[in-house]
Amino acid sequence: MPNPAPGFKTRPDYRVDLVPETRRVRVMFAGTPIADTTAALRVEETGHGPVYYIPEQDVRLDLMRRTDHHTRCPYKGEASYWTIEAPDGAGVKRAENAVWAYPSPYDEVAGLAGYYAFYPNRVDAISVE
Repeated sequence: MPNPAPGFKTRPDYRVDLVPETRRVRVMFAGTPIADTTAALRVEETGHGPVYYIPEQDVRLDLMRRTDHHTRCPYKGEASYWTIEAPDGAGVKRAENAVWAYPSPYDEVAGLAGYYAFYPNRVDAISVE
């Protein structure tokens, strides 16, 4: 069943490019590596800086809790969100809705399925080496 992005109908010049990242991408939170991969996608989107999406097998899903929050992008689809909960020595450190993914992305960006992205201001660091 086709699932085209409605945004491209009104702005066919808009770009959402999924580029395989050749460098290692790591996400740290509360002193813990939350994600670590050499198979990230770098998404280059019109009007935005690059965003690194990390494949599910390289994300610490055991430290994430899915939330009820959702947003919709006219180019990528409906995003689901997760809160990170990691031990920090004095208890548990939380970052609400710090992670998002497109479980059923639009056809034009179908390669995003199974990948997660992190808000840089809600984690300690996203490094690209």
